Amino acid sequence: MPGIILTADSTCDLTKELRERYKVKYTPLHIVLGERSYEDGVNIKPEEIYRNFEATGTLPKTAAVNVDEYISFFTPYINEGFSIIHINLGSSLSSTYQNACIAAKKLGKVYPVDSCNLSTGSGHLVIEAAKMIDRGMEAKEISDTLKSMTSKVHSSFIIDKLNYLRAGGRCSALAVLGANLLKLKPCIEVNNSDGSMDVGKKYRGNLDRVLVQYVDEKLAQYDNIRKDKIFITHAGIGDDHVKVVYDHLSSKGIFDNIYITRASCTISSHCGPGTLGILFMTE
Repeated sequence: MPGIILTADSTCDLTKELRERYKVKYTPLHIVLGERSYEDGVNIKPEEIYRNFEATGTLPKTAAVNVDEYISFFTPYINEGFSIIHINLGSSLSSTYQNACIAAKKLGKVYPVDSCNLSTGSGHLVIEAAKMIDRGMEAKEISDTLKSMTSKVHSSFIIDKLNYLRAGGRCSALAVLGANLLKLKPCIEVNNSDGSMDVGKKYRGNLDRVLVQYVDEKLAQYDNIRKDKIFITHAGIGDDHVKVVYDHLSSKGIFDNIYITRASCTISSHCGPGTLGILFMTE
């Protein structure tokens, strides 16, 4: 008997193993590089964006999944009798949620969820949805429950270099120069009410020391952290830096699972390779 299909935007950044374990199907956002349009994670990887940026100094444009694409993606499952839970990139960052809602209204039995987040912040909700499906919950109940959980997902990132933010028009050349001279590494914090991003604390010094301090301070902000999982998500930062964060988190003995994931092309194109964040939930 048909049940529930779980789908998500490609920006939720789960590993292939996690996607397969939780039976998640992706709708890829678009990456427009030069004259060609690509599908995020399908026929382009972040390294190609980085090489292009080094060669040209320009970043790709990113585009949402449009209404017709959602209808084409959802329709075969609807025709087979399935309901669909679809988890979107935060609505302040992209029109994907709005477009999924329009498609859902036309098709019925599709339940889009604004994750109010990005990357594995959305990925947390995808995993929660999969577990609810396994427990036999109805699609509408799952959708309502997920919407009540968005405020419990906490996402932030440390950015080592501001070159990509400058190229994307998110900071000035003067700000980049000052940050580089002072060795400042800003923390970008996701507002889990809508997915918008703000600049938090500006750390200073050696990257590994900054990452350890950042982890300690983020975890210290909450006394009700869920212990089942945490993500370390990065945009191509060196393995040695990832290991520093993984080992530091492991030494705390807080989390049952520490997952390391790579950011999608959409996320990577806005922050650049020297970026790493921890993403977790509270009760």
